[in-house]
Amino acid sequence: MSVDVLAALPPLARRLGGEGAALAAAERLSGGASMETWAFAIDGPGGHEDLILRRRSAPFDPDTARSVSLATEAALIRATGASGAPVPPVRHLCDEADGLGEAYVMGRVAGETLGRRIVSDPRFDAVRGKLARQCGEVLVPIHATPPPDGLNLKTSDGKGELDRYEEVYRASGAERPILELAFQYLRRHLPAPVEPVLLHGDFRNGNIMFDPERGVVAVLDWELSHIGDPAEDMGWICTNSWRFGRPDRPVGGFGDYADLLAGYAAAGGRPIELSRVRFWQMLGSLRWGVMCLMMYRSWADGVERSVERPMIGRRVSETEADLIVLLEQGL
Repeated sequence: MSVDVLAALPPLARRLGGEGAALAAAERLSGGASMETWAFAIDGPGGHEDLILRRRSAPFDPDTARSVSLATEAALIRATGASGAPVPPVRHLCDEADGLGEAYVMGRVAGETLGRRIVSDPRFDAVRGKLARQCGEVLVPIHATPPPDGLNLKTSDGKGELDRYEEVYRASGAERPILELAFQYLRRHLPAPVEPVLLHGDFRNGNIMFDPERGVVAVLDWELSHIGDPAEDMGWICTNSWRFGRPDRPVGGFGDYADLLAGYAAAGGRPIELSRVRFWQMLGSLRWGVMCLMMYRSWADGVERSVERPMIGRRVSETEADLIVLLEQGL
């Protein structure tokens, strides 16, 4: 069902701001195949308020989707925020009366999320050396948060993730020697099980908002949250695909492993071995390579016609180069 977001925002502004409140501005910021993000503002008796609307624009099946519902996402943001994680304040969970479908509203946080700017813009020179440690620190309250009652979060571990992505890879019919070798290597080096915790699931440069003076100000995009190994979140931010041209700085393109781990331990997190983080880093490159491969195949098979799919799909070669380096270095 098509939704006219611009028509739905004025009554939402009145609902949020009270009698006499009005929509002051509205702009769509981004959107993919299934998700939209809008910036809007309201002026009312309580003053001016800058807000963000996050809504799903395509059907969602919780039984088959990898992502969580937006209601679950909002609940997790509230819960982790109450534990001390830097997150945007959730202002409103939309319902049928809002006419926006599955959506929620959060306060707008000032900062930068473009990864290439974080790693290279001179504005961040003074704070960049502190970011890896801060990322370790903010993961602690996330991992310590008990999932709110009633949420149906998926659970994963290293073996399960390898099984899932190898099944996808085998079904594609592809034959990529480096991916084959990576699957074999990781199966021989599966880490011992640990007590699972709440994970952000997509903790990387690009989903974290940074301020040039304060560093980390908000963790965004919780749609892939699940339960699993705490090293998974660490390994994902260390994956080379999210370093934006700075392979010499393993944590997000801006920092070192030691600072990430030290920040986590100093904030009260259970000590995590670097080898465990590097296992998940290698698995991150492998699964991103499989995802890129499938994006290309969807275009080559005629399922998708957008140019974005093959453009991302060609990055499978980048992940193979990353895997060669990791395989040579070992865990």
